[in-house]
Amino acid sequence: MAIHLYKTSTPSTRNGAVDSQVKSNPRNNLIYGQHHCSKGRNARGIITAGHRGGGHKRLYRKIDFRRNEKDIYGRIVTIEYDPNRNAYICLIHYGDGAIIGDTIVSGTEVPIKMGNALPLSTAIHNIEITLGKGGQLARAAGAVAKLIAKEGKSATLKLPSGEVRLISKNCSATVGQVGNVGVNQKSLGRAGSKCWLGKRPVHPHGGGEGRAPIGRKKPATPWGYPALGRRSRKRNKYSDNLILRRRSK
Repeated sequence: MAIHLYKTSTPSTRNGAVDSQVKSNPRNNLIYGQHHCSKGRNARGIITAGHRGGGHKRLYRKIDFRRNEKDIYGRIVTIEYDPNRNAYICLIHYGDGAIIGDTIVSGTEVPIKMGNALPLSTAIHNIEITLGKGGQLARAAGAVAKLIAKEGKSATLKLPSGEVRLISKNCSATVGQVGNVGVNQKSLGRAGSKCWLGKRPVHPHGGGEGRAPIGRKKPATPWGYPALGRRSRKRNKYSDNLILRRRSK
């Protein structure tokens, strides 16, 4: 979808850039409410995830990441906005009763076509790590992974982060790139728009007027760990032997 630039009429629209309007008309049987009272706090009321709170009420859209409808053609009915992710979603009708639109299908011997789900192909997204668990990798807006090689029972992938790793060839993936590629060109224009998304102001070391130092040699988290450059991945993780090249920092 294209990026829409605001015509400057107020200070908040001076640098605003948003997605072109995409209607959100979810089916009642494909949505349910979410419980969002914690706002980043645990059961004791202590903040464990910072800068969260407020925001507009959301309904969760049920997404089929597993694509279990094998060898049954589906027809894309609508493209809808989803408040829970930065990519758009599609409503699919399988079998009879479909209306005009593109067709997609999941299976092991289906055409290599945009939107189809099949064992690993060239430009892919929504990639399974564990067979049958559903897609987990490359699901953000504009994300795309590349198939580098196939050998034995494994396929070598280059992920959007730059990491190169092995994945079983039996795992499924969706052909093509995730939509809404221009999401990083958006500019909310004002602080209130970010509050609508449930994100509170970020002042890592207490804010200030730009002249006060942070009081230590380098930026740190609230728990004293370095905030920049420190790797957060667990040591000796079970999948370390499947990673051929680490992602760049």
